[in-house]
Amino acid sequence: MSARVLLDTHVFLSLLAEPKRVPAAMRRSIESSDERLLSVASVWEMAIKSSIGKLRLPMPVGEFVRSRIRALDGRIIAISARHAAAVEALPMHHRDPFDRLIVVQAMLEDARLMTLDAALKSYRGAAPLRERKKR
Repeated sequence: MSARVLLDTHVFLSLLAEPKRVPAAMRRSIESSDERLLSVASVWEMAIKSSIGKLRLPMPVGEFVRSRIRALDGRIIAISARHAAAVEALPMHHRDPFDRLIVVQAMLEDARLMTLDAALKSYRGAAPLRERKKR
């Protein structure tokens, strides 16, 4: 079990709306973790999907995320320049920019990524990204 878990957008939404879609072992890992994290990238992705009609929520995205992250006893992590720049070194197993950023954040923040996306699972066990040293 990891002390920290980072939920991808789909897992976050599924835990709240259809928890049975999240495998029981994953739910137990999330529940027993010391820290449950959600990336600002997920909030941004939900806002975009909501605005184009691909995601329906019972309230505005900001309000929804605040109430649900509180219910999960989690916290939102910001996107730093360090996170964004590290995407450059990430293997191209997946092309979705939100997901790639979330993968990098999990690596750099020493959190286990909770995802149902098979393409993202290919990053499991990958060595944590190392920042390039200045010459």
